[in-house]
Amino acid sequence: MIKSKNQYINREISWLSFNERVLQESADKNVPLIERLRFLGIFSNNLDEFFKVRYATVKRIVEAGRTGKSVLGGETAKDLLEEITEIVIKQQTKSLKILSDIEKELETQNIFLINEKKITESQCAFIKNYFIEKVSPVLMTIILNDLAGFPMLKDTAAYLAVKLILKKQPDSKSNFKEKRYALIEIPKGIDRFVVLPKEGDKNYIIILDDLIRYCLGSIFNMFDYESISAHMIKITRDAELDMDNDLSKSFIEKISSSVEHRKISDPVRFVYDKSIGKDTLDFLKDKMDIEDTDSVIPGGRYHNRRDYMGFPSLGRNDLMYDKISPLPIKGISLEGSLFERVAEKDFLQYTPYQTFSYIIKFLREAALDPKVRNIKITVYRLADNSQVAASLINAVKNGKHVTVQIELQARFDEQANIEYAEQLQAEGVKLIFGVRGLKVHSKICLVEREEGAHIKRYGFISTGNFNESTARIYTDYTLFTAHDGVLKELNKVFDFFETTYKINKYKHLIVSPHYTKNVFKKLIDKEIQNAKAGKEAYIKIKMNSFTSYKMVDKLYEASRAGVKIQLIIRGICCLVPGVKGMSENIEAISIVDKFLEHPRVFIFGNDGNSKVYISSADWMTRNLDYRVEVGVPIYDADVKQELLDTFDISWKDNVKARMFSERHDNAYRKNNNPKVRSQFATYDYYLNKLNS
Repeated sequence: MIKSKNQYINREISWLSFNERVLQESADKNVPLIERLRFLGIFSNNLDEFFKVRYATVKRIVEAGRTGKSVLGGETAKDLLEEITEIVIKQQTKSLKILSDIEKELETQNIFLINEKKITESQCAFIKNYFIEKVSPVLMTIILNDLAGFPMLKDTAAYLAVKLILKKQPDSKSNFKEKRYALIEIPKGIDRFVVLPKEGDKNYIIILDDLIRYCLGSIFNMFDYESISAHMIKITRDAELDMDNDLSKSFIEKISSSVEHRKISDPVRFVYDKSIGKDTLDFLKDKMDIEDTDSVIPGGRYHNRRDYMGFPSLGRNDLMYDKISPLPIKGISLEGSLFERVAEKDFLQYTPYQTFSYIIKFLREAALDPKVRNIKITVYRLADNSQVAASLINAVKNGKHVTVQIELQARFDEQANIEYAEQLQAEGVKLIFGVRGLKVHSKICLVEREEGAHIKRYGFISTGNFNESTARIYTDYTLFTAHDGVLKELNKVFDFFETTYKINKYKHLIVSPHYTKNVFKKLIDKEIQNAKAGKEAYIKIKMNSFTSYKMVDKLYEASRAGVKIQLIIRGICCLVPGVKGMSENIEAISIVDKFLEHPRVFIFGNDGNSKVYISSADWMTRNLDYRVEVGVPIYDADVKQELLDTFDISWKDNVKARMFSERHDNAYRKNNNPKVRSQFATYDYYLNKLNS
């Protein structure tokens, strides 16, 4: 193996590069204007989660007195923290410039974002009334000077740090003017963007922060001050769950306790308005015990810019993406029996191009069918008002045995999953809470139906969550099948959840943590053998993230043997493509566009008889070694062709595809081929299939 300082890209740096691609979407003038604002919100929300999880992990390595070189790709944890902060400051600066440009463009569309200094007399009455009725009753304001300790700040909230300079009292002999500091928590239950009454053709919006600034006088009217100012701050806390070892507690109680503890965990990032006074900043940093290992980021006037994901549409459909109507799957009707059609052949659902309703229909049919005896399903993330959960409860009420493996440690969905677990359990659903030491990330469902003297199995296996909300914006494949061999093995996976000491063998499925890595390595080895024998050899992979150094090395080995490799990686990619003597036969792109690319697809040439798989697993160490994941081979010729076709459409993208390279510059792929915007072309592909 050729050793090179460019052998791997650090995963944290690669993730920041992915978020830069999201930021590129907000700067792209070909993206509708309001959608650009929403991409800014996604960029900010991503960054918040990055600091809660990844930055916090690296910080823990530093605080433990370790270098972390073995897990960080050769870079010390301390150096990495500094590099991250430097990159984030540059990205934040760029994002502020983009936001300013968008606001100017909004004005050309008669949409004006005003601050507290631009409020007109006609708007004043509306704003004051809005403040009195909706804002003031829920406002949390804390005077800091006389407190023994600093209040616990929420990592999900933004705060206005207020400084009052009091007037000198007539009887005072001192020339010193007293300062008072306060914090105002921006309320979460109120829309961040307050739409003001329209004036002619002009729309006016004021951000809630500025509305509060305008009303500072009424908040602090008990102080005799000569000046008052307010600047925004926020902190991000370590989101790692620290589980206690109290044997008397149930697993749900332990997760609940850990989620509650997250609210008071250590801060890892402090962001402040760069125009804040030095005295105010020093006061806050001193009171908050900001440490050297914390990332201190000078930012703009507004934080929690993730709220831009919910920027009001104002009825301006021309400034947003056209909504697509999810298509039906050719050859299978939502009005007839899905079981009858799936018994005849496999079908593939590709959301959001095709409707998620097939999953709901499948579960509702199972709930009502008198012949169905058992339903088993894994749950990772559910929608807020989940039709999936409702269907499972409906099944129990109809006398079915329903088993749900629910992952209580799904990051940031822990509380929601606890609530769903309690609801399902109360309705009589049998719950399984996973495997000790492993997260269950597989997306599988199995239905057992009594047909004559035999049990017939039906099921589906997916690359994404059974969540009808995210299915509108996440691209994911789901295979519906009645293949007996596949579904018998699916039943083995559910058996493993309950009998964890028994390691099953699989002929069809690719299951983590026991087999995924080795199965894929054997498939790669087969391509290497074919290449060395002078046969056509290729590998095509589409994933969210690629961080396993062992799998990176395996693809480097394949590249050196002459295997042609195409990678479509949405997020983190630790592999460096196109390096002579190491990876010259590997090309890698990332597609960031209207929808979030989420499928995992694996295609191996196999000497002209391609092998195709979909899976819940990325090639990350956690997915390969520390999670229960399920991949499935595609046996149906029509479904296989669909996957080959849709991969090919994505690979041809030369509008929204960026190239991975040694330069890490997120350069758009440009060529002389006809323009292909893969997400739009994929919808057209399925539309044409319906009409053919």
